[in-house]
Amino acid sequence: MNVPEQPAPLAVPNPSGPPSPLGYPVQLEISQPDELNRWLPLVKWLLVIPHLFVLLFVGIGAFFVSIFGFFAVLITGVWPRGAFDYMVGAFRWGYRVFAYMHLMVDAYPPFSLADDPDYPVRLNIEYPERVDRWRPLVQWLLAIPYLFVAGILYWITGLMTIAAFFTILFTKRIPQGVFELMVPGLRWNLRGNAYAYFLADRYPPWVWG
Repeated sequence: MNVPEQPAPLAVPNPSGPPSPLGYPVQLEISQPDELNRWLPLVKWLLVIPHLFVLLFVGIGAFFVSIFGFFAVLITGVWPRGAFDYMVGAFRWGYRVFAYMHLMVDAYPPFSLADDPDYPVRLNIEYPERVDRWRPLVQWLLAIPYLFVAGILYWITGLMTIAAFFTILFTKRIPQGVFELMVPGLRWNLRGNAYAYFLADRYPPWVWG
């Protein structure tokens, strides 16, 4: 009996947040900076506009790629590798921008779908060799309870961003406890969306992390 290979954990310096679920194929790791620029929170909303503009078109592309993937998996049981990589890249780009918007990193996000080992936010989804053909029909529905909780956790991330704004302004850092409350909101949303788009076939774990 073949035991599925466990995905290797993503490496970032000074990783923060609760530990990611061991062996789950959807991973997001964020490095907590020792110090942040106290004035950047005042202008990050402005600096992020070019990314949001480009991501609009990346998202439109992802919409059509997901439709293509839907029929490809439905008919063949396989995600075309190029389409899968595009979807992962779109998520990767988006979540780097989310972390920047939430003041968790100062490094400006790269305009790229590719993984950047030197960037303090790293995301990966393991490629599934086979996908059950029925999954595109129902996984979006099965994901709803998880995404509902993920939405609440993301709301907490937003509240913590307000707190982080003031702590950065006065101390040039985000307290460890605040940072660790911010990470699960991003991770849960990623895992829920990856499952809804049948990029992963294992239901996301109901764990704090």
